[in-house]
Amino acid sequence: MDKASNKSYSDILKATTLFGGVKVFGILISMARSKVIALLIGAEGMGITSLFLSTINLFQVFTNFGLDKSGVKEIAHAAENLGENQLLEKSNLLMKLVRGTALLGGVSMLALSPFLSKIAFGDYSYTLSFVWLSISLLFLHVTNGRLAVLQGLRRHKELAKANVVGNFLALVFTVPLYYFFGIDAIVPAIILATFITLIVTYRYSVGNYFKTAKVSFVKAYLAGSGMVRLGMVLSISAILTMLSSYLLQVFISFQDGTEFVGFYNAGYIILNSYLGLIFNAMATDYFPRLSSVAGQIEKASLLVFQQAHIALLLVTPIIVFFIAFAPFIIKVLYSGEFNPTIDFLKWGILGMFFKATSFCIGYLIIAKGDSKLFVRTVVSFNILLLSMNLGSYYFFGLEGLGISLFVYFFIHFVTLSIITYYRYGFYLPRSFYKAQFLGIIFCGGAFAVTFLENELYKYGLLILLLICSMTVSILQLHKKTNLLQFVKEFFNKRK
Repeated sequence: MDKASNKSYSDILKATTLFGGVKVFGILISMARSKVIALLIGAEGMGITSLFLSTINLFQVFTNFGLDKSGVKEIAHAAENLGENQLLEKSNLLMKLVRGTALLGGVSMLALSPFLSKIAFGDYSYTLSFVWLSISLLFLHVTNGRLAVLQGLRRHKELAKANVVGNFLALVFTVPLYYFFGIDAIVPAIILATFITLIVTYRYSVGNYFKTAKVSFVKAYLAGSGMVRLGMVLSISAILTMLSSYLLQVFISFQDGTEFVGFYNAGYIILNSYLGLIFNAMATDYFPRLSSVAGQIEKASLLVFQQAHIALLLVTPIIVFFIAFAPFIIKVLYSGEFNPTIDFLKWGILGMFFKATSFCIGYLIIAKGDSKLFVRTVVSFNILLLSMNLGSYYFFGLEGLGISLFVYFFIHFVTLSIITYYRYGFYLPRSFYKAQFLGIIFCGGAFAVTFLENELYKYGLLILLLICSMTVSILQLHKKTNLLQFVKEFFNKRK
């Protein structure tokens, strides 16, 4: 393998390691927060919190016009291909647009508070809660706007510090609220957490790039119409994903109560936050890099392949670990009350193996700005996912929901592979599918072994599979990146 390819693999691993470390820290904080919520306010309190946060996130993606994504793409492109003045103009314009969308989001949520209470909880008793939560939506908009500028500029250190410090301080100041006030602390804790995150983000995002353009919102919209249009297209994915999740949680709430929403959310957090740290860490640097070479299909294809390969090597042993020790993980992170989550979690985690690849392929459509294809695929996939989830939960409960996720992620991977092949001529080489097949053996084998009744044989084989998967991943990473040298450099920098 040539030096250029090795360097590219190393750059991917460095970025993933940096933001993976940040996400690990965030996960530890999230674990502590989830444990506190589970112990102090139980599954019911967790279900209420989940419905509140889902509503906030849904409004956030509805009213920010996708500026947190289109802004990253525009700024990354400007930083790579345009001059300093144009880059400043783009970033200042983005901040002006973000303030406008923040105001729109807060006012919209405030006005619709009675309706939101009725939809989420079946009555109007939570209207005042949603009124107060509109404040946290304002904070969230501005925070995400400033983080988008940092990401587009690829200021990794500031981005990492903002995430780490913000999450830590939010935990420190919100845990006492849950301890003293129980369920009554949910709304104040959410508002306080978003406010603290905003203040910390301001601390690490200073300079001319974060100033607001001195024009009216109307002129800002006209000047940034291209960014807004692209953002609205890109936001469709987030909107439909949030909407699907929200409707599913409302369905579960009406079907079995908020307690089961808590069970579902416990598993969902593990899938999308704990295991999803790999995807989030990769996307932070991957999206700007892919956007800068999206017009050159050969370079873009190579980058997608390398990113997918690294993702596969990193995610396989993690999946084996979570499948093997799901019952213990649920008990440690939450409590024995959440045991109904175990079967949902095992199936869902198995599906994340295919998501690791489809995640990397899907970004190719976004980076190329193929709006029509993006909209068609996003709408189709989300309709399919919601339909499968509702049907599987209705007939088979939480385990059926996990099976639905597994089948969906496999369909998603196969379909995106076919679409990008015929649309762009993109395909993954045979060497990738060999690595994927080996990963399937490890993950599928671990899943099958969990059905053994003999505890000694079961956990003996699971530990063996975990060791083997870790060994293979480490050896392959060393082959691609000279892992030992990478680790030495990492610790030398820390010293």
